[in-house]
This record gives sequence, C-alpha cells and structure tokens, in this order.
Amino acid sequence: MEEKKTEVVNDPANPNNLKIKKQSKLVKEFKSFITRGNVVDMAVGVIMGAAFGSIVTSVTNILLSVCTWSVPGGLSGLITVLPALNNSQKGLSAATGLGQTFQAADLQDLAKAYAVSLYGDANPTAAIIESMKTTILSKYSLYGTTYVYNQSATINWGAFINAVISFLIIALTLFVILKVFTYLQAKRKNYEAQMQLKSGFMYEDAYNAKKAELEKQAKDAEAANQAKLALEKEENMKQEQLDTLKAIKELLEKQGK
Repeated sequence: MEEKKTEVVNDPANPNNLKIKKQSKLVKEFKSFITRGNVVDMAVGVIMGAAFGSIVTSVTNILLSVCTWSVPGGLSGLITVLPALNNSQKGLSAATGLGQTFQAADLQDLAKAYAVSLYGDANPTAAIIESMKTTILSKYSLYGTTYVYNQSATINWGAFINAVISFLIIALTLFVILKVFTYLQAKRKNYEAQMQLKSGFMYEDAYNAKKAELEKQAKDAEAANQAKLALEKEENMKQEQLDTLKAIKELLEKQGK
C-alpha cells in the first residue's frame, strides 16, 4: 500500500497566515528603521544635547551669580510679590509677622511668636518651636533669603532672566556651529571641484600624450612602409635593367651567329 502524503497548503486567505505575514513585515520594517543612519545620528544628537544643556545651565548660573552679586540671595531672590487680593493670599498669620513674605533670618523668632499665638504660652518648648517651623516651611517657599507664601502671586524675574540667557547662549552656540559647518562644507565642495578639475586636466594631458604617441607610431609605420615600397621599387627597376641587358645580350649573340 502506498502512503498518503499530506501536503500543507499555504492558503493566502487563511487569517493565521495573513497575521504571521503582517507580523513578519512589521518586524522587518522596525529593524530597518532602527538601523537607519539618521536614527543613530538623532540618538547621538539627543544625548549630546542633554549633555550640552547641563553645560549651558552651569555657565548661565555662573554668569548670573557674577551679575547679581549684590542682590540678596542671588538670582533666585529676584522676585516680585504681587499685593494680596483676598485673605488666602495674605499669609499664614499676618498678626505674628507671617504675612506674604518674611526674611529667612527671622524664621526662629516668627516660629516662636506663632507658637505663642496658638498655645498662649509665653515660653514654648524647643519641640513646639521646631514643629511650628515645619508648619511654616510647608506653607512658604524660599527665594534667595526671602520666604514667600505659597498662595501669593509672584513674578519670578530670576527664572525669566535665566531662561533668556540660556536661550541666547544656545542660539549663539548653534549659530557658531552652523557657521563652522557651512564653512567646512564650502571648503569641501571647493576641494572636490579642484580635484575634479585637476583630474580632468590630468586625464586631458594623459590623453594628449597617448594621442601624440599613437600619431608618432603611425608616422613611423608610414615612413617604414614608404621606405619598404621605395626599396621594392628600386629592386624591381634593377631587375628590369638586368632583364633588358640579358635580352640585348641574347639578341647580339643571335646576330653574331
């Protein structure tokens, strides 16, 4: 008995086969995408940009620290607190000095005054004062040497100046890089044009030299051919003269007989 062989038919209409083909195509496209040169260049650019951002931030901080040397708290102290429009913006306890702003050096005294106002004890313990300090610091943010109430509206000039200077540094750096790149591109194109021109001249010189050599060889061959023809002509003339003399000799011999 003959064995029956089961043939596996690759049916294009089979949903499983279509799904496998789509997955294979997606894998191939993804592999092609991640191995493209511009993707690698983009990744390198992102990494270099992040590293360059840290450098720009450091340079900006140094420049602004020098420029705002006389400002209390440095650049972060350049803020404007807008007037309170409602009670929620007036501070934690304006009666004890905890209004919209207060100086960092006054934190200890204000924490003590706030504890006295809450507990009525003229001499609160150190633990209570520390607890009040923690409560106060949770409601205020430090800008330079000044604490500002979190609910207050502020204009952070320091952050704005920092962003502007960072932008100018990055723009200047990119401008310089672009100028250098453009200059190098122009130099490269000029060099390639000179090399092509030089290559063309070299090719033309070689062509002319080869042409002159071939012409000389042709002239030498023509001269040799002419010399050969002249020699053959001379030999033919000599042969004709000998034949003529021979014929005359034979004729004279016949007449003498």
